Amino acid sequence: MPRVADHDQRRAQVARAFQRLLAAEGFAAVSFSRVAAEAGVSVGLIQHYFTGKDALLRFAYEDAADRLGERVRVRVRDGAAAGLPVARVLLDTLVELLPLDAERDVEYRVRQGLQAQALHHPELAEVARKAGRDILGYVTAVVEDGVARGEVEAGVDAVPAARMILATVQGLADQVVLSGAGSFPVRDVLGRAVAAVFTGRRGSVDR
Repeated sequence: MPRVADHDQRRAQVARAFQRLLAAEGFAAVSFSRVAAEAGVSVGLIQHYFTGKDALLRFAYEDAADRLGERVRVRVRDGAAAGLPVARVLLDTLVELLPLDAERDVEYRVRQGLQAQALHHPELAEVARKAGRDILGYVTAVVEDGVARGEVEAGVDAVPAARMILATVQGLADQVVLSGAGSFPVRDVLGRAVAAVFTGRRGSVDR
């Protein structure tokens, strides 16, 4: 009988193949037969694990989000160990959301695919809303921590500040995909948005 680890590995194998095809061709162009060929498995195996493309999209999104989350945790851990200002740590973690290399480009396109399908599918919409709440909660908590550390002025409303930063992240991500990762200084532009919130005497994105 296959071990749980084998099932997890097969699901991940299928999800990564789906992610690559989705990134290259879009959700509508991807079929189970295309995913099976890309992953080197049978259509029957994919049908065993996933009831349809929406279920596969959801799993593929969660798989991509897990990889992103791990990179963010590493950034936070390393930043704390180095004693960096929370503004700098926030900037470093938000850069992980930008499609600046092949891996992050695929993750961006998977997120966009989920958002597009969520407009018509309530279950996917809830997944998208939860993801939005989670990232908003994270950035809000960092802004609040910045207030406590003197990096953000007292009295700043953390939630609108976090929404402004995240809106900048999304806009920059869209521009990178359309214009290319090297077409403008993406990190510098995002750093200005973070610095606009972290205006306390101890706030800095440059250290």
